[in-house]
Amino acid sequence: MMSGGNYTTIDSQKVSGSVPSVPDPGHTTVKFAESNLQTFPPSATQGKISGGSNPPRDADDSFSGQGNGSTDEPQSGGWLHKFTVGAYKPFFDVDTSDVVERLKESLFPFRGTFTEKTADKPDLYGPFWICTTLIFVAASIGTFVTYIAHKWKKQEWNYDINLVTWSAGVFYGYVTIVPLALYVVLKYFSAPSGLVQLFCLYGYSLFVFIPALCLSVVPVEIFRWVIAGVAGFMSATFVALNLKAHINSAGERSILIIASIFLLQLALAVVLKLYIFNVKV
Repeated sequence: MMSGGNYTTIDSQKVSGSVPSVPDPGHTTVKFAESNLQTFPPSATQGKISGGSNPPRDADDSFSGQGNGSTDEPQSGGWLHKFTVGAYKPFFDVDTSDVVERLKESLFPFRGTFTEKTADKPDLYGPFWICTTLIFVAASIGTFVTYIAHKWKKQEWNYDINLVTWSAGVFYGYVTIVPLALYVVLKYFSAPSGLVQLFCLYGYSLFVFIPALCLSVVPVEIFRWVIAGVAGFMSATFVALNLKAHINSAGERSILIIASIFLLQLALAVVLKLYIFNVKV
């Protein structure tokens, strides 16, 4: 090896002697097997997937409503249809404007046009909401008044759960039993009325008791009697006038039926005054 300046010379014989030579392998042929890849989506029908980008024919169409079996109508028929949820769905198909309009109508009992306006589409949502609200208002107001009174007098206070159960029994029971009984009576006198329409009428007739309950917090007994009396009179007039035109077809006994309906509604107001409007400590 010789070195001089910036150059370095390496003996090629020594390098070649230390590194063995590699023989030339020549040309190598590489063969690839035929690919089994397929295009997507497949053109032919395979299994549940059809050609193109369409979904499977047995896919769930419950949201799109375009399937063969997707329909809002229940499949069962006959009397079994009454035990399905779909049978009562039309009676809850109301919006806020419908309910508010019917609530306003119940506060003007002398019009007597409620049955005409709800004849094509009576609902059960309003009566259920009114009864549930009455139960809540009766329990909450009674509890609040007694709690404040006990704390003011520095007495021990205990929550009375019976007020909730009693209120639920009165309101739900009244709106259910009375229309059923009236439906049988009207059918007997050949003046039948729709059962759902009677439920609707009696349910909305109780709406006036909600503001009356709120006013019952005033600790003046005569004022509570006036509030209960006015609410009962408005409710009774609302029911009687809306059923008068229909019950007139019952003949001579129509006056007796209307008077019974009126007095029964007044009796409800008296019961509410004695057991709910009367908050004592």
